[in-house]
Amino acid sequence: MVDAEGYVSIVGRQKDLIISGGYNIYPKEIELILDEQPGVLESAVIGVPHPDFGEAVVAVVVPKQGATPDAAVLEAALSGHLARFKQPKAYVFAESLPRNTMGKVQKNLLRDAQKDRFEG
Repeated sequence: MVDAEGYVSIVGRQKDLIISGGYNIYPKEIELILDEQPGVLESAVIGVPHPDFGEAVVAVVVPKQGATPDAAVLEAALSGHLARFKQPKAYVFAESLPRNTMGKVQKNLLRDAQKDRFEG
C-alpha cells in the first residue's frame, strides 16, 4: 500500500499484529523477506502463545514445486534483515495456505493449528 507521500506501508492488518516480549511485530515485514527467498512460493507469519514472550513468531512456508527450503537457510537470510525479536522461533512447511472465498489467507486457522507449539 502506498500512502499520500509515496511511501510503501508494510504494516499489514492490525489484527495480525504480534506482540512478543513487549515488542510489536508486523508479519508483513517478515513475509516480504521470506517470499523473496529461493524455493519459497509464499509464506504467512503468525503469532502463537508462548509461556515466556506472550506470543512467539511462527513462519508457515509453502515451497515452490520441486523445492525443499531449509529452515536454517531461511533463518540465516532473515538474520541479515531483521532484529532478533522479529525472527521466527519456528518454521512450518505446508503444501498450501488456507484461503477464504476472497482469496485471503486465513491466519486464524494457522494460529489454531499451531497454538500448542510452545506449551511446556
